[in-house]
Amino acid sequence: MNDLTVTINQQIEFNQGKNFFYKDLDALQFTNETVNAISHINILSPSVEQFLIDYTTNKAIEEFCRVNQYYSFDSKSRNELRKIYAELLECIQTKSNSSEEISKTHYRKLKQWIINNNPFAERIYKGKKQQVDIVTCSQYNPALQIKLLKINLTTLNQPILDIGCGKDSFLVNYLAEKGIDVFGIDRFKFTSFNLITSDWLEYDYGEKKWGTIISNLGFTNHFQHHNLRIDGKYIEYAEIYMKILRSLKVGGQFHYAPDLPFIEKYLDSKQFSINKYDINKTDYKTTVIKRLE
Repeated sequence: MNDLTVTINQQIEFNQGKNFFYKDLDALQFTNETVNAISHINILSPSVEQFLIDYTTNKAIEEFCRVNQYYSFDSKSRNELRKIYAELLECIQTKSNSSEEISKTHYRKLKQWIINNNPFAERIYKGKKQQVDIVTCSQYNPALQIKLLKINLTTLNQPILDIGCGKDSFLVNYLAEKGIDVFGIDRFKFTSFNLITSDWLEYDYGEKKWGTIISNLGFTNHFQHHNLRIDGKYIEYAEIYMKILRSLKVGGQFHYAPDLPFIEKYLDSKQFSINKYDINKTDYKTTVIKRLE
């Protein structure tokens, strides 16, 4: 089992940042180690198969998100990806084709999966170089996030939810170490009880549940991105934005950056108060919204 996961990691690393839209998938191929592993794989038990499918799916999602943070993968697209890897594993076990043909078929399926779920990718990467430019998604230290989001730890209402907490969940861990009741959600695979693997468009935020919600260059950054895209999910983001506000307790606050002036101007001033703060050397602002009733 360990040898297979090592091979999977090496294979994903080998294809890191390669362009699925470069010529005829010429940038993508199996490594020699993968080809060798394929030749030695026999029939696997159902439990091992499921583990490998889930493991590869999670690693692939991480890599796609590393390349372009604006890729979006809901539960439907994740299940489609699991199916692709299940079909790959079946081909490997039955050895119905050569390793080269299995590779070509697999990457054609992955390419179509990307097009189906993130159609903007073809527009921005087709005709570009073999190695794509990374759309950075940085993780910031807790002190910087607290300062940027105008968070006062002594008056912080609990429980707290960090939307887009990041793979390493720095701020969630920092607050938890201080004994604060805090949770985080993101699309990465977590094992801690207070870290939830979920697409923020699908998560159930509840009603009047949270004392404080925070999102640093996460949800609202993507909301802005979708608001400007031809195929953007701006309606879905607007609906979730209002669900987030309704999930605040009375007196609870939503701290986020960048700000969202295109939707904030429509909020009912009897229900929500809005405070904005400049972010040094940028055109964006930090917004703190408080629920009044």
